Amino acid sequence: MINVREGYVESLYFDDLRIRTKPVYSCLKRGFDLMVSAGLLVLLAPLFLVVAIVIKLDSEGSVIFSQSRVGRNGNPFHVYKFRTMHTDAPHYAATSDLADPYAHITRVGRFLRKTSIDELPQLVNVFKGDMSLVGPRPLIQSEADIHKLRMREGVYDIRPGVTGWAQVNGRDCVSVEEKVYLDKEYLIHRSVFFDVMIFIKTVTVVVGGQGYVEGRRN
Repeated sequence: MINVREGYVESLYFDDLRIRTKPVYSCLKRGFDLMVSAGLLVLLAPLFLVVAIVIKLDSEGSVIFSQSRVGRNGNPFHVYKFRTMHTDAPHYAATSDLADPYAHITRVGRFLRKTSIDELPQLVNVFKGDMSLVGPRPLIQSEADIHKLRMREGVYDIRPGVTGWAQVNGRDCVSVEEKVYLDKEYLIHRSVFFDVMIFIKTVTVVVGGQGYVEGRRN
């Protein structure tokens, strides 16, 4: 496990500081995040209730799973998800590091993960300001290789997202290097139009089950 904040003093990733800050866009994005996350939390409340009941009937444990992830500026925060694993599953390991993830995933959890319904509680993170609707996916601290690359490329200058450019371009099937490349590409070109495009494309990817893989990728 590494301290991703170590060495994070100033951004030296781009010659033009405006590429990194984009103050008008940032304000619009935060307003959009607040409005949409609040609306979806109200609209999806019945679904949340149904999912909570099914999880409790399927296996022992809490309905919501909370885990420390790396956020903006390398600051840790707790991400919320519907619990999809048994209570004895490794808590601080990425699913991609598990040799046999299905040994830990519940029956209901398989469906929730494939459809990304397990990610919906992150709307609370968006409303709180820990995350944005669109941005690089937040990772656990033990994923050292990708953290170092993200630090180098300035990815931690922005809030992590519920969905992102890498998620609609391969999801679980892209390498660490490809993910960071896509994260940096989003960082440079991020805009309201780009965010809306990613948001819409996410629906297509999830409905089609594109790029969904559990466990280690060789």
